[in-house]
Amino acid sequence: MTKDVFIRDVMVKPATIAKSAKITEALDKMLAEGIDPLIAVNNNSVVGTVSRHAIAEKLGSRQNSVIAPAAIHVASVVEVDFTSVYPDESINVLIPLLQRYKLVVVYDADHKLIGQVTAGDLLKKFPPADGLDPAIEKVVTIEADERVVHLRRRMLDDNITRFVVSENEKYTGIVTETDVAIAMRRFRESVTDNHQDHRIRNMLVKDIMSAPLLSVERTAPVSDVVGMMLRKNISSVPVMDKGKLFGIVTRRSLVAAL
Repeated sequence: MTKDVFIRDVMVKPATIAKSAKITEALDKMLAEGIDPLIAVNNNSVVGTVSRHAIAEKLGSRQNSVIAPAAIHVASVVEVDFTSVYPDESINVLIPLLQRYKLVVVYDADHKLIGQVTAGDLLKKFPPADGLDPAIEKVVTIEADERVVHLRRRMLDDNITRFVVSENEKYTGIVTETDVAIAMRRFRESVTDNHQDHRIRNMLVKDIMSAPLLSVERTAPVSDVVGMMLRKNISSVPVMDKGKLFGIVTRRSLVAAL
């Protein structure tokens, strides 16, 4: 990219959550600020990250069905899924790191947390210059009438975090790990214990998906696509080509295209 731009030029204020906080607080903060993941801290020290995916899995677990979401602590979903850099390093080091991690932590010389960088932070200043095609990935679809329990199984077994939803041969929405996390929280808070098992088995993808479907044309300028994703706080957008679903771009795939 460039030798004259450094980590300090793209890093932002770290978004943190205490390890002792509730996962509902973490999810609310992520949704309000458009952030995923948060940096989990304990006594001002970084202990890991907490993601929407981890919260969705925790709330969707059968063994946690009798526990209210507000009673589950961040500590139970913390993952050591981050790496760190220093502010005076070149931003060239970020591209491979952000293909592996959702978040890069920035420390000063005394190992004090001073910032963070995500794919969105980098793309905001440096969108790919070679068109959208290098960033387009294979898209996976799911039927609107599919059960959410099957959706979650596909997410786990196939390591898929998002599906475009089809209904009556039309694409009507998208369902992601964020939608699952929100749905599982609302479900646990509103359905009594003795009805949860039956009700969750009857929950359908169309009940939790984000709709209508936002999409872009394959010929769209990359800067416009990045701008829309940042404004709407979304991590991916399907790509259409002459009226047909062609693929999907994500923040991570856009970083890989730099």
